[in-house]
Amino acid sequence: MSPLLELRRLEAGYPTAQVLFGVDLEVGRGEVVALLGRNGMGKTTLIRSVFGLTTLMGGSIRLEGRRVSGLPPEEVAALGVALVPEGRQIFPNLTVWEHLAAFFRRPQGRRGVWTPERVLELFPRLRERLGSWGSRLSGGEQQMLAIGRALVTNPRLLLMDEATEGLAPLLREEIWRALAALKEEGLSVLVVDKHVRRLAEIADRFAILEKGRVVWQGRPQEALADPQLLKRYLGV
Repeated sequence: MSPLLELRRLEAGYPTAQVLFGVDLEVGRGEVVALLGRNGMGKTTLIRSVFGLTTLMGGSIRLEGRRVSGLPPEEVAALGVALVPEGRQIFPNLTVWEHLAAFFRRPQGRRGVWTPERVLELFPRLRERLGSWGSRLSGGEQQMLAIGRALVTNPRLLLMDEATEGLAPLLREEIWRALAALKEEGLSVLVVDKHVRRLAEIADRFAILEKGRVVWQGRPQEALADPQLLKRYLGV
């Protein structure tokens, strides 16, 4: 069976600069893969490339065996990919409920549909803020809403860039709890975050990027057992 997401010799970047160089990466069905690396190594570019937001210069991106390289973001989303972007990008003049209602898309013939109500069960804090504008939410609440907004599109693959960046410890715990629940449900996730040991509790595999190339892939336990690896590529 082919992986859900398959990147082969991917080369990508922006009109004035190439960032990714021959990246090979897979995300299986129901698998959580954590993308690690220091700042500026290409993690965000890789996430954006899968969603059709960069300039592709070579290689391929396939979703369930179908080539999606070069498709615009709206077509990638229609095929079942959802993005929780770095910086959240919440609409300031929409309420929590308006975000969830506007993005809700009911899939055909699937169980376990993510409705706005299910998102509120996952993040009870959002229920208390249903009528609040996006601009009035805390950083943690905005991240919960960004995840909820992605979930109500009912994706097969969730892309998360900087899952807990800038959040207070208690709010980070809410995000980790939600990610664990999504893993338990069998959602495929490609996630970027700096908290290696917390990622190790959730991820099935780690992939480390260095200067736009995948330099290591393996089980989280293997990475944690190799302090020199973490120090060399992550500064941990």
